[in-house]
Amino acid sequence: MPRMLPFSVVSKPTGAACNLDCSYCFFLSKEALWGRDQAMDDATLERYVQNYLDAQPDGPVSFVWQGGEPTLRGVDFFRRAIALGEQLRRPRQQVSHALQTNGTLLDDAWGELLAEHQVLVGLSVDGPAHLHDHHRVNKAGRGTHEQVMRGWQVLQRHGVETNVLCTVNSANAAHPLEVYRFFRDQMQARFLQFIPIVERVAPGEQDAAEAGWRDADGDWVLYRQDGDQVTSRSVPPAAWGEFLCSVFDEWVARDVGTVFVQHFDVMLAARFGQYSLCVHAPECGNALALEHNGDVYACDHYVEPGYKLGNVHTDAFADMLASPDQVEFGRSKRTALPGQCQRCPVRWVCHGGCPKDRFATTADGEPGLNHLCEGYYRFFTHATPAIVTMEQLYRQGRAPAEIMTLNREA
Repeated sequence: MPRMLPFSVVSKPTGAACNLDCSYCFFLSKEALWGRDQAMDDATLERYVQNYLDAQPDGPVSFVWQGGEPTLRGVDFFRRAIALGEQLRRPRQQVSHALQTNGTLLDDAWGELLAEHQVLVGLSVDGPAHLHDHHRVNKAGRGTHEQVMRGWQVLQRHGVETNVLCTVNSANAAHPLEVYRFFRDQMQARFLQFIPIVERVAPGEQDAAEAGWRDADGDWVLYRQDGDQVTSRSVPPAAWGEFLCSVFDEWVARDVGTVFVQHFDVMLAARFGQYSLCVHAPECGNALALEHNGDVYACDHYVEPGYKLGNVHTDAFADMLASPDQVEFGRSKRTALPGQCQRCPVRWVCHGGCPKDRFATTADGEPGLNHLCEGYYRFFTHATPAIVTMEQLYRQGRAPAEIMTLNREA
């Protein structure tokens, strides 16, 4: 049997099915692979839980549930999933669960379940209503901010551990401080993730892409990681960098140690050789995606033909991870870096970004440059002096938050 490798799985109990119709959501189009029936059955759930636990070492084991919209599967499904984790785990395994949701279906029954089992909940919010509602709409095309805030209140009322996931897109990219302060001051969120929207468009698919990956008849056009153009909803590279710089400056001046922003945490951890986010790790390939029918794919962004590794009913996770295709998939993140990236002064933290976004060319015409390179370079260069100071404080046994006092005294 292959050696046990550290890995995670994003599992999708409702596949791509969702009660919303966010205009930039690439995953809704995956319905083209399976049709509308995308509900994980009990047999697949049990086989997944057992297979996943078998492949994990003793100690903490986390199940991550995503979609589509996973809460469409209902409270009883997750009550069963949590019970199976406890029933099938080995004595020295400690099972936990995380759930990524749009929040619109959360009620007190959900709040009670999530709080009782200490489920970490990520809530998708794109800022205040006038920015959030630009792209995050329901099937009728109406904004969803009010419903999402009701879901947030459910989570807060029940004391559920939470973080906020915000996509940075064409609507909110020019409003970094308004977005950040909304999360910090109005929602009082303390854990934030900012995810850039980059929707690739292949030749001939421009019309379908701008129509939300639907053709003239309203049928889905399967989104693939192909093409060197992007939709109008995508964040421009320069705007992505300026967004992060503006939030960072606000954060480093007053919020270090009280608000935790994923990109900033990742940057500090990289100073110690730790890579907690696959996007900026030297290699990838250890973050798989599980579909409702048990199919396993190389990555959540590569649920498409050519990247299927197997199925939990017939294949062990350890075997799928160790397959030559998956090993090469992960290794190529490092080996395919263009020369410009290899020489880059912020390679220590960037590592070329996510392979899905590497469809630009370097100044000398070499392929494989990240579409967002300009933004990443701008931000990482801007933030490095402060991050190095925080590193030095930590190595001296002092709190990185002391940087705020040092900045005021300078």
